[in-house]
Amino acid sequence: MTTIAVTGHMDLTDASIPLVRDALRETLKPYADGGLVGVSCIAKGSDSLFAEVVLELGGRLAAVIPSQDYRQNKVKPDHAETFDRLTAAADEVLVLPHEAANRSAYEDANRALLQRADRLVAVWNGEPPSGNGGGTADTVLEAREAGLPVDVVWPDGAARRA
Repeated sequence: MTTIAVTGHMDLTDASIPLVRDALRETLKPYADGGLVGVSCIAKGSDSLFAEVVLELGGRLAAVIPSQDYRQNKVKPDHAETFDRLTAAADEVLVLPHEAANRSAYEDANRALLQRADRLVAVWNGEPPSGNGGGTADTVLEAREAGLPVDVVWPDGAARRA
C-alpha cells in the first residue's frame, strides 16, 4: 500500500484541467495495483482532481479538512457539489480542530497530509513560495526537508488563472 498526499494550485485555467487530470493519472497509475491511498484537502483545483483520479483508479481517499467552518465559509458554490461528493466518497474524513479556516489551519492541514504520506504529488508550476505560508511551494519545501519523495506534475500547456 502506498499513501500519496497532494498539494497544488487551486487556480488552474479551464484548459489546464484535462492536462493536469491526465498527468495525475499517469503519475498515480503505477501505485494503483498496490493499494493506493490518496490524501487530499479536497480544495478546488488540483486537490479535487487528484482525489477524483485516486477514486477512478480504485484507490481509497482520506480527506483532511483544515477547519470546522471550512465547508460553510470557504467552499464556494461552484465547488460545493464536488467537495460534498468527494468527502462522501472518502474512507476517512479528518476535520482539524481549528474553528476558522486561516493560515494556521492550512499550514496544519498540510502538515497532517505530509505526516500520513509515503510521497507527495505537487501540481506546481515551480515558482517559489509567496511568503504567506501554507501554499503549494511551502508544502513542497517542507516535504523535501522531511525527506519525502516529491513528484511534480506540471504538464506542458498548464497555466494558472491571471
